[in-house]
Amino acid sequence: MTTRVLTGITTSGTPHLGNYVGAVRPAVAASRAADTESFYFLADLHSLIKAQDPARTQRSTLEIAATWLACGLEPDKVWFYRQSDVPEITELTWFLTCVAGKGILNRAHAYKAAVDKNNADGEDPDAGVSAGLFMYPVLMAADILIFNAHQVPVGRDQIQHIEMTRDFGQRFNHVYGKEYFTLPEALIDDNVATLPGLDGRKMSKSYHNTIPLFVPREELKKLVFSILTDSRGPGEPKDTEGSALFQLYQAFASPEETRAFAQAFADGIGWGDAKQRLFERIDAEIAPLREKYEALMAKPGDIEAILRDGARRLRERYATPLLAELRSAVGLRDLSQQPVAETKAVSTKASLPVFKQYRDTDGRFYFKLADADGNVLVQSTGFDSPKDAGKLIGVLKQAERADAMETPEISLQVPVADVLSALVALRAAEA
Repeated sequence: MTTRVLTGITTSGTPHLGNYVGAVRPAVAASRAADTESFYFLADLHSLIKAQDPARTQRSTLEIAATWLACGLEPDKVWFYRQSDVPEITELTWFLTCVAGKGILNRAHAYKAAVDKNNADGEDPDAGVSAGLFMYPVLMAADILIFNAHQVPVGRDQIQHIEMTRDFGQRFNHVYGKEYFTLPEALIDDNVATLPGLDGRKMSKSYHNTIPLFVPREELKKLVFSILTDSRGPGEPKDTEGSALFQLYQAFASPEETRAFAQAFADGIGWGDAKQRLFERIDAEIAPLREKYEALMAKPGDIEAILRDGARRLRERYATPLLAELRSAVGLRDLSQQPVAETKAVSTKASLPVFKQYRDTDGRFYFKLADADGNVLVQSTGFDSPKDAGKLIGVLKQAERADAMETPEISLQVPVADVLSALVALRAAEA
């Protein structure tokens, strides 16, 4: 089975060494994995939540697209596209908006942080909060569900958004009676590299301490030589622990080179010599990429063509057919066609018991088995993840004996014989 992995690329600011080491380089390497269908998209619609400078939005999108291509992403072997070139994403966003619970969106980390800050400052809770910020998780869910991605590489701070995506997809599947969407899993890499910046803090645009990835060679050298160090002179042993110079070198060097550099620290290498070695090591890797980047930036029309072609092919293969199916599912149909047979099928389905999964206000995941009239037959306890709840549902669907119901994770609301009869009816309908 081919695993679909979808990666969103932020289109804000100029890429720096931290972006390259922590995101671009490992993602490009992952794109070559066997049995994986990789999707990489420029999240330009998301960027509009914070950026209202049109020229900067355009420039940043160009720079970041050129960066990924220069670093080895192969658009003929992966899906590489711009979010705004796939209008089915925005249409799906509305479909999901109509089933998404506002209570869940109220708990989104970014929105809660903005509200908490306003409350702390004595402001109206929603002061300065746009609907775009509030609805960000729904657009992200549409990015993922439109291509039924199996895995989404994210940091731990983004796990909540994947859980929301699962919730919205599951709600849509339930409301419209079919498994239209695959429920994705968060792909967490706890070994994501973070680089220190010029001042020793994490390299970040917000700290103004970055080293842009593709600055000219002489400017790169100047920036490397401006990295903050302590006052120890040549001949004095230096600590590798906490050294920005050493951490940066380690991110680009082989294990053997790193050990040699550590020994040089212990032997008292001068900071000037250490910075020269760091500069040469970084430039050795970046120089050929810089050359490709500059060639790409000189031909923005070629980048535009690559992105448009990727979106066109992707729409033809996946997005347009799925949206046609979803439009029919929600009732946006040709009025001359009367779905008589479908109405009967829905009526038959409605007479069956059904498992319903949901997330309660405590943040935990629950399910219940209800009969055709909505009466609850089985009620679960809370689970940490929807996946755990789904596993138990799968077990219960196959239950044929009363002892299969003897688990503390569920409570029966009716006699066990009634539950078993409901499960028999479900199995017969699904056979």
